[in-house]
Amino acid sequence: MKKIVFLHHSTGHCIWIGKTNRYVYKLTGKGDVQKFFSHFNRKNKTDYRISERIFPKMEPYGWNNYPYDYYNIWVKHAGEKPYMEEPTLEILTKEFDVIVFKHCFPVSRIVEDTGSPDIDSDIKSSENYRLQYEALKTKMHEFPDNRFIIWTPAVNTKAGMTEDEAIRTRDFHDWIIKEWDEKEDNIFIWDFYKYETEGGLYLADENAYGLNNSHPGRKFAGRVAPLFGKYIIDVIESVAE
Repeated sequence: MKKIVFLHHSTGHCIWIGKTNRYVYKLTGKGDVQKFFSHFNRKNKTDYRISERIFPKMEPYGWNNYPYDYYNIWVKHAGEKPYMEEPTLEILTKEFDVIVFKHCFPVSRIVEDTGSPDIDSDIKSSENYRLQYEALKTKMHEFPDNRFIIWTPAVNTKAGMTEDEAIRTRDFHDWIIKEWDEKEDNIFIWDFYKYETEGGLYLADENAYGLNNSHPGRKFAGRVAPLFGKYIIDVIESVAE
């Protein structure tokens, strides 16, 4: 048996449900990602159990799941006790074999660097993000028996961000893929940004819930939900790099 937890907010919830009708989801509690796992387990006689969790919750921590917040909870306040009711990696790694986490699309509202990066700042800048990501990588390497999957950043529609913010987000994405990621470690990258942008700078209009709403649209979510599920299984079965 392998246990997986998916930590998310609203963008992740859209992919978790996929194209499943919202009323059906309320009745059954099963969205596209869970259905993918159920089908895979039946077909391959495996026992991969996936669950989802809002992280961090609105109260008491606040509705923020950006690089600073994972650093704040998992690195700065690491330990055997929860921080503001949120589980640390010391807690999560005891319960789950695979931990999947992500940021919602406001992560892409990246401001210009100042030249004075601050790891303890919640300002959304590339220089701060990079320090926080390096600290998170070091922390995740403390748990070699667990595997971690992080999504590349979700992005806004063109109406929801400036071109400069979009370019900074692309550059941060490229840094994650080309520099931050280390081969043959226990951290894996699911390139959500690639699916959202389709080679552009913004969340493609046809992939968005609306031109002024940067949540994933239902059709797009239904298309990528099984890709997400497959990637998790590839990580478990040591197929993904």
